[in-house]
Amino acid sequence: MWFARDKLIRFNHCDPAAIIFYPQYFVLFHELMEDWFNEALDTPYGEYIRTARLGVPAVRADCEFLSQSRLGDLVRFQLEPLRLGKSSLSFAGEAWGGEELRARAQITVVQMSLETRRAVPFDERLRGNIARFLRAVP
Repeated sequence: MWFARDKLIRFNHCDPAAIIFYPQYFVLFHELMEDWFNEALDTPYGEYIRTARLGVPAVRADCEFLSQSRLGDLVRFQLEPLRLGKSSLSFAGEAWGGEELRARAQITVVQMSLETRRAVPFDERLRGNIARFLRAVP
């Protein structure tokens, strides 16, 4: 199941030619993941970081840049979890401008303690909320 939000491509996302600077896709996919935590996983991302002292840094990212996004474009960013491990989560990300796929990514994050800087397992509540988005395997 996909989680999606529209994002306006802003000046700060662009290079001098007013085309999105490709590393900004990673920023926007991470922002989308934060939205997913806040809105769909019942885990306010600010509290997750500040109070629970947990983070989900990317440990692997693969992205294809298929078409340009320009300043002022409204782009639909979407993610779908692919694999949920003990402390890792892999998800697919796509960025669509209308009917045109602009970028697609596969990103793996690992939940880590901000205190120990070591991987820690997802708790059962968060694991269950993430699992609701996992596609059933036939």
